[in-house]
Amino acid sequence: MHHATLLSIKDFSDFTGINESTLRYYDKIGLLSPSHRGENRYRYYLPVQLILANFIRVLINLRVPLAVIKEMNTQRTPQEMLALLAQQENKLDRRLRDLQAAYSVIHTYRDAIQTGMFAHEHDIRVQELDEAHCVLGPPADFSDGSPFYKPFMDFCNAAPELNVNLNYPIGGYHESMTAFVNAPGQPDRFYSLDPYGKHRRNAGRHLVAYRRGYYGEFGDIAQKMLSYAQANALAFHGPVFVIYLLDEVSIANPSQYLAQIVAGVAKKR
Repeated sequence: MHHATLLSIKDFSDFTGINESTLRYYDKIGLLSPSHRGENRYRYYLPVQLILANFIRVLINLRVPLAVIKEMNTQRTPQEMLALLAQQENKLDRRLRDLQAAYSVIHTYRDAIQTGMFAHEHDIRVQELDEAHCVLGPPADFSDGSPFYKPFMDFCNAAPELNVNLNYPIGGYHESMTAFVNAPGQPDRFYSLDPYGKHRRNAGRHLVAYRRGYYGEFGDIAQKMLSYAQANALAFHGPVFVIYLLDEVSIANPSQYLAQIVAGVAKKR
């Protein structure tokens, strides 16, 4: 065979992106051997072997074991290759779903942190907010004087059954502004800020306020929201959503945690 039709191991490495030491290892284990050895024992490859080399690299990147690739390489049939590809496709589907979920969680935290960094924490204002989604947990039971963390742990324990993703920021849901005023640190439910959740916070006008402090420490923010609404002839409607934009994920000092309180409002008639 004329050497002009062959590729040296260096050229083959340059074309495929597989380094020379790896190619020598593939030759040693019988995974991908050169088509020809020169009198000087140099390895030479046929150009068509680029196709197989690239496909082997794809399978390795998909974490197919070398032993499986070698077996398929020596005695493969279309049916066996189809089965292998289908198996890897299923694995990729699962990895893609995991990556998409991780991306969504990161994006949600980024939005929360950026909003918290630029929040007007001493300001109470009416804002037009887009629709937001979440997943509600079961009713929180504070009836026996339980501390905050017991109902929260009940919510966490129920999460798998209710398909609640705890990787997202967790907030407090109050059935009404009255419920928030009466017990701001005791939400009627906890919720996961899952953008794929079925429960919705409707788009529209909302009264938005912020409060720094540890979980459940709301001071007089509820009264300030009531005073603002009264002074501006606003009526509250719908539930109140509380979410910590800045918490232990993004800030070390618990006294600097930042809660956002959102309540739907409309002009009184």
